[in-house]
Order: sequence, then C-alpha cells, then structure tokens
Amino acid sequence: MSELPLDQVRTLLAVVDEGTFDAAAAALHVTPSAVSQRVKALEQRTGRVLLVRTKPVRPTESGQVIVRLARQLAALEQDARAELGIGEGPAAVRLPIAVNADSLATWLLPALTGALADLAAEDPRQPPVCLELHREDEAHTATLLRDGQVMAAVTSSPDPVAGCTVRPLGLARYVPAAGPAFAARWLAGRPPAEALPAAPVIVFDRRDELQDRFVRSLTGGAAQAGPLRHLVPASEGFRDAVVAGLGWGLVPEQHAAPLLRTGALVELTPGRALDVPLYWQQWKLDVPALARVARAVADTAARLLVQPDAGER
Repeated sequence: MSELPLDQVRTLLAVVDEGTFDAAAAALHVTPSAVSQRVKALEQRTGRVLLVRTKPVRPTESGQVIVRLARQLAALEQDARAELGIGEGPAAVRLPIAVNADSLATWLLPALTGALADLAAEDPRQPPVCLELHREDEAHTATLLRDGQVMAAVTSSPDPVAGCTVRPLGLARYVPAAGPAFAARWLAGRPPAEALPAAPVIVFDRRDELQDRFVRSLTGGAAQAGPLRHLVPASEGFRDAVVAGLGWGLVPEQHAAPLLRTGALVELTPGRALDVPLYWQQWKLDVPALARVARAVADTAARLLVQPDAGER
C-alpha cells in the first residue's frame, strides 16, 4: 500500500461525521454510489473493514485510525490555507473537544470563551473557531480521542492516548451533600459509613461510579451506594435533585458552596470530600487555535480547580 488517496480518506470521515452514506453524499455534493465506492476502495486498499454499517455507522478499530488521520489532515490543511490567505472565504476552524458535564457546568466555559476572544483579538483576519463539545463522563472522554471523534479532551486518565500529549489540570472536588430534611431522616444519629449504603442516592447515569467510590472510601471495603438510585443526567439537575431531597449525592464544590452557606444543603462528612484528578489531552498538532484553547484551559483550571500541593484533604 503506497498511499491513502485523500478523497477516499475525506469521504470516510464524512460518513462517520454524518452518520449515513446518503448524508455524507449530500455533504460532499456527490452521489451515494460514489461515497460507497470510495469507502469500498479504501477498505480494499487497506485490506481492512473500516466501517460497521449500522445507523449511524461506526468506525472499526482500523477505521478509527483513518478517521484520526482525516481529522489531522483537515486541521493542518485549514491552518495552511489560512496562513497562505487562499480559499473561499474564512471557513471556520472546527475544534471538537470532549468534556464531562460537571466541568462544562462549572469552570470550562470561561476558559473556552476567553480563548476565542483572545484569538479574535490577536488576528482578526484568522478564520473563526467553531467549538464542537462532546459531553461524556471524564473516565470515558479519552475513548473519543482514541477513535478520532475529538481533537482534545478533559479526562481523568493520565495515560496519553497514542499521538496525544497530556498535562494535569488539577482536582475537581466533590462534596457529599443532601437536603436538610433528607439528612435528618436518613443520617440522624448514624455514622455516614453505616447510613449512606442504605440511603437513596442520585447518580448522573449508569456509568457514574463517584458515589460508590466515596462509600467504599468510608467503609474501607466493597460496599456501594444505596440500591435505590435516581438517574439525573444533567449537572444542574443533579444539584437541584439533591437540594430537593430526592437523595444524597456528590455535588461539585462550585455548586455546593453557596448552597451550604444558605443551609439549602448539608455536608454529610465535613472535611472529607472526593477529589477527581483531571487532565487535558490533545493531538500533537501545530494548530494555533487548539494551542490557544489549551493554554486558556490550563490557566483557568489553575485558578478554579483545587491544585494538589494546596488542596490535599
């Protein structure tokens, strides 16, 4: 295999992004038959199946390698066009980023907003930047990097994905809390290590293990949070459900602090929180917009997240 034809590589990316061959054909302004032929030709050239033909389609492990290549080529080509001043107008630079819901709801948006403002001020001639945020649990955002769906991610994994750099951001602190009436009913006179495994609990989704991790840290064993679990898959909704007394949960410190001051929430284990290390991973690409966003994310995290040397509890 001497080369990978760029039209075939770009077509595979379009199919993955659009979800179907027909939608990719519309985006590329070609026929569905042409899209199908290009993908088949690329599979023959690589000797591998690159797509799982579901709706939406999914890249195979080999397809993920080609998708990563296609995104990297697109980013480099766009940057080169901008520097050369060629192309049809200032096409937006697309930055797909994976982030967990709590970071998005507490500290990340100011970083992204500031980065875009700085980019526009530094060189108004540069094309605008279009953010594409993919919400995913911090323990799984690295998967989106690995399969080529995003160029960067806020993740809890310190192990770099192949072809990526990684830098620590700080600790996201979670406070075990509940509404006053809930705490009085379920914890009155009982130690948290005994009460929390039996009490109703709120979790973000079925993959949310934070509450279980915290209970295990209290009990020193294999105990889990209570069997009655309410799933609330939104950061603000999660906080509101805890305030309403639906169950106890681990609330981001930025959300919990004002509610603890007013008495709307009660801290269940004063002085004992759960800290989740966060990292920024991104492709090793010389893309100015991505570099600017990375700097802004790191600077904002240094101010708003707990830093290990000052925040161990």
